[in-house]
Amino acid sequence: MTESLNASSIVPTWLTPNHLQGMLRGIERESLRMQSNGFLSQQPHPKTLGAALTHPFITTDYSEALMEFITPPQPDIAKALEFLENIHAYAAKHLPEGESLWPLSMPCMLDEQEENIPLAQYGHSNIGRFKTLYRRGLGVRYGRRMQTISGVHYNLSFPDQLFASLQQQEQNPLLKKLNLQDYRSHRYFGLIRNFLRLIPMVMYLLGASPTVCRCFVTGRKHQLQPLVGGTLYLPDATALRMGRLGYQNSAQRQLGIHYNHLPDYLTGMRKAIRTPYPAFQSLGLNDANGEPIQINDHVLQIENEYYSLIRPKQTPQGQETPSQALEARGVAYVELRAVDVNPFSPIGINTDSAAFLEILALYCLLDESPKITENEQDLLDKNQAITVTNGRDPQLELHTLSGTVKLQQWMRQHFAQMQGLAELLDQNEHDQIYQNAFRCMQQRCDDVSQTLSSQILDQTKASSGTWSFGANTAKQHQTHYQQYALSDQLEQYFNEVALQSITQQQHLESQPQPDFCDYIKPYRNLLEN
Repeated sequence: MTESLNASSIVPTWLTPNHLQGMLRGIERESLRMQSNGFLSQQPHPKTLGAALTHPFITTDYSEALMEFITPPQPDIAKALEFLENIHAYAAKHLPEGESLWPLSMPCMLDEQEENIPLAQYGHSNIGRFKTLYRRGLGVRYGRRMQTISGVHYNLSFPDQLFASLQQQEQNPLLKKLNLQDYRSHRYFGLIRNFLRLIPMVMYLLGASPTVCRCFVTGRKHQLQPLVGGTLYLPDATALRMGRLGYQNSAQRQLGIHYNHLPDYLTGMRKAIRTPYPAFQSLGLNDANGEPIQINDHVLQIENEYYSLIRPKQTPQGQETPSQALEARGVAYVELRAVDVNPFSPIGINTDSAAFLEILALYCLLDESPKITENEQDLLDKNQAITVTNGRDPQLELHTLSGTVKLQQWMRQHFAQMQGLAELLDQNEHDQIYQNAFRCMQQRCDDVSQTLSSQILDQTKASSGTWSFGANTAKQHQTHYQQYALSDQLEQYFNEVALQSITQQQHLESQPQPDFCDYIKPYRNLLEN
């Protein structure tokens, strides 16, 4: 991404709407189940929703009370959001009595005992027990409270005809000689690097976690200030979920995993799952009764533990790990993970956010993307940290390789370059959803009071605290789900999927199971060569 931005559009003259036909997107939205008293649910995952281990659309994440809603890839944004709304409405009808879905990224009320955050359970098969053990290990390493944070992951792929045309425009003969799979991975990694450079824009425009319940920081040092009703905040915060209070792993920072080249990325990931880490070694592998408490004592138990704002993805086949899938077939899509749950939407995300993420991703794909040096990575880390805590400060300055620049000015420069992409994307939709989204984000850039974080702060004050705001919003969403017209055909379809998932789990559990300690031995013997 070029350091010196001008006002010209990034849209190349050869790019047409036809190049973008075949884009696919899928959405994953997390949400805690909350009891009527405001505390985290202690009830198991509802049986009527099927088996969390094998259900393709409705599952659990870290906790038994942390639901995850997953859409399959969809040809347009409207279909993705509609599917997401359908599964929300279906799930809401099957929640235990008195429960609702917590609408914020930062969790609802948690009591003092972390053990009362129930780990997700996936049955008696070894693969199910393995998934629960992985979560137990996360809790041992980082604390269970951190794992109750919710987010939205936006998965996006571009069609091969776009990559083929991009390759034809290349001046570098080495890039022109790559096969399409390797060239596609090369361009996706360029997208990833540019997305990391633009994280302050994502935090400012889509950040929706400026406050937390006091219970979330029990036993932790912090610099938050009291607001109202047991709520802590920072006056200009945007996305505390993405800061020091959110997902952090100091061990991972020392690995130097980067996104300059797919083979180097894979090497870094493999090193992480093979390298013991003293702080995790000191925790032990098993408890006093000999029961495993973490898969291993390495920097990463498995690859999924690597926290990243964006991930290169390829669908694993059979028993493949994510890295093996990437090595075999290259990058198929990217997972944008830096998105807070939008509490003003019953499904955690709306059309404006989805469309803007797609404009941004296409911009990141098309623009120049030099390798990220150690010096630049330090600046990117610093920019993320200050935007999380002070992003709504109109005087905030970002750090670039060519000096400092005010956040608002920097965003406007990028807006000027990407505007043409919104117009181009709308030509495929025969609508103006991308241009409307673009204007919405421009308004947030120009008027800080229009940002989600500012509106949430206002609502929290008016409601006398985070819990009251969240509970009132959850009640509104519950009413929305109840009134949502889910067709009899869809109801029957989801009933059948739930039953099929239960049958699949029962089949897994009926297979001969080796001793679980033997099952996890290979994961404990992955020492670095």
